[in-house]
Amino acid sequence: MSGLTRCLGGTMGSVRRRRGASSLVLLCAMAVALTAPGLATGTAYAAPAVPGAPTAPAAPGAPGAPLPGPGGKSLEQVRKDIEELYRQAGTATDAYNLAEAETKAQSDKIVEIANLVVAGKERIATLKSRAGAAARAQYRSGGLPPGARLALSEDPNQFLDGADRLRQGEKAASDLLTELDRTQTDLQRYAEEASERWQKLEANRVKQEEAKKQIEEKIKAAEELESKLEAEERARLIQLEQEAQYRAQTAWLSTGAMKDVNGKATDAGKQAVHFATAQIGKPYKWGAVGPDSFDCSGLTSQAWRAAGRGIPRTSQEQLRLLPKIALKDMRPGDLIIYFDDASHVGMYVGDGAMVHAPRPGRNVTMAGAGSMPIKAVVRPDA
Repeated sequence: MSGLTRCLGGTMGSVRRRRGASSLVLLCAMAVALTAPGLATGTAYAAPAVPGAPTAPAAPGAPGAPLPGPGGKSLEQVRKDIEELYRQAGTATDAYNLAEAETKAQSDKIVEIANLVVAGKERIATLKSRAGAAARAQYRSGGLPPGARLALSEDPNQFLDGADRLRQGEKAASDLLTELDRTQTDLQRYAEEASERWQKLEANRVKQEEAKKQIEEKIKAAEELESKLEAEERARLIQLEQEAQYRAQTAWLSTGAMKDVNGKATDAGKQAVHFATAQIGKPYKWGAVGPDSFDCSGLTSQAWRAAGRGIPRTSQEQLRLLPKIALKDMRPGDLIIYFDDASHVGMYVGDGAMVHAPRPGRNVTMAGAGSMPIKAVVRPDA
């Protein structure tokens, strides 16, 4: 008996006695996918079982009837409102992460420029010292120009030897002045570049603060909505989330999207998948890159870092900079970018599933690859 059969066999009796059969079946399938041998090979398992036939809605207040949400909204509408708030928070999180990465890059560049300025000033001091030594030598010779001293020489050999040294001295003096001028020009350029970098640094800090404010506002609004729900409503809300994901995944599979997907994971892809799935159960936290919590792109970027490949930090930059591939060519380890604004990302792990850090209040988990609107698939190890 397969793992999927055992899982379904142990739950179907209770599934028939309660509402939400489809979500439990999906959870069983996802749990089995964690240990299934085809996880990182692309082997396709059977599609999830079809939910039972719909029944007439129960009367308000009756057992099994939909629970009303706060403000008289249906619980399903509350779910959609909360989901949209968290999605907007995800967009702001991506903006925050990008600004943070750019701030670090600007800070590193400013430090590099500062080191160049120090080296340049030391070089100028050395050049000025050499110029001073030359001036003192001329003073000791009585202040006569080298040409005059040569003209007064009575020894032709001495004159020729001196002329040669004169040419060398003039070239050295010219080179000294040229290098001094070039070093001073470099210092001026460094100063201008440092000023520009500081301006960008401050602009990125402002972006970070604005994004942070938006994230906190959206998360607070979502948490306030959720806090108004009773315990039974919150349990039902989770079930509604699972059912919505199930419907989206089933609709996606029904299009034949997975029909030709059978790509095999590379060694690096297997390492990335292993890292990502090992984080299952850890909480989502915006801006986090582990080891105890992650946001969506923090999980995917760290998974590929563990596989020896550095990739962009944010989902939008992952979409922009990594090679895009056709869905049919997808293989475990590839990244699936979701929503039109590329505000979410998950890692494909095989068998129509992906692993991701969903949102605040949820943990890293497995889900259907088509449980959200797919924008693109990108490959870190193309």
